[in-house]
Amino acid sequence: QVQLVESGGGSVQAGGSLRLSCQVSGHTFSDINMGWFRRAPGKEREFVAAIPKNGGNSYYGDSVKGRFAISRDINKKTAYLQMNNLKPEDTAVYFCAADPGHWGGTVWYETYGMEYWGEGTQVTVSP
Repeated sequence: QVQLVESGGGSVQAGGSLRLSCQVSGHTFSDINMGWFRRAPGKEREFVAAIPKNGGNSYYGDSVKGRFAISRDINKKTAYLQMNNLKPEDTAVYFCAADPGHWGGTVWYETYGMEYWGEGTQVTVSP
């Protein structure tokens, strides 16, 4: 059973930065594809970013491209989401997600999400 614990959320002014962390346990980290999603009030879940288990190419939702960066540290069994130039529309609960085994592809992940989820961390961006 994969367990995910997010940290690093908070409040920031527009233009600021935050880094989210996701500590992974319960499964071999090198066998897990990682992702970040978010849900804003009154909106559906949105795909933010994903990175394959081998740490290869990363993928981003259109609204965060060029501003956010996903990464992973195999030694710390942790995935990160560096968020720069934050905007008020980035305000949401951010969820870390994990998908062990085969890379499902961004279309699948955008549509169906991943197998395991963290509890989420709130990010609030003020104007």
